[in-house]
Amino acid sequence: MATDAEKTLDRYRARRGEVRLLEVPPLRYLAADGRGDPDSSPEYATALQALYPLAHAVRSFSKRELGRDYVVPPLEGLWWAEDMAAFTTGRDKSAWSWTLMLVLPDWIGAEHLQAARTAVAGRRGAAAVDRVRVEVLEEGLCAQTLHVGAFDDEGPVLAELHERFVPEHGLVVTGRHHEVYFSDARRTAPAKRRTLLRQPVRPAAAPVSFRGE
Repeated sequence: MATDAEKTLDRYRARRGEVRLLEVPPLRYLAADGRGDPDSSPEYATALQALYPLAHAVRSFSKRELGRDYVVPPLEGLWWAEDMAAFTTGRDKSAWSWTLMLVLPDWIGAEHLQAARTAVAGRRGAAAVDRVRVEVLEEGLCAQTLHVGAFDDEGPVLAELHERFVPEHGLVVTGRHHEVYFSDARRTAPAKRRTLLRQPVRPAAAPVSFRGE
């Protein structure tokens, strides 16, 4: 049977109205970057059209050649702006930068990924696959919760996370805001969408690391 990480791994566990702390291990992703309003940006749509064919080609290769089948994990996104108020409260989407991501299983090597890229080459829209890179994300300690509802209604949940939970627990925000999309936005009514909201944090008294992200 195909393994389903969303149903089995702790990093996908979140409850509405509850913020929890957890350690997130380093993870490899297929990633595509962009900027601007995700609701109207052609760049955003192109990133999705690049990520999913490659992710499914990797899965097909893994099942056929390695005998390991799995469910392609949910879409994830990193979000930021020069002034994070444009994201958390102002919701000025034109100022947003983002990285869309799909987890790459740890047993997939560079040669397997290249085989998947070759399989996708020549398909319609395949040129966009060249923009997909592999990124290792090391977040460590994170605070996360579940938002149920439209993406534009995340503001109060983010305020609860950033302005109450984080300082009350002696923490400070570090890294980029991270979202995991459990619902397919094309098929799920806005009021019913389930989105995991994750924020990397560190103890306020911890020394600042100058290691590059």
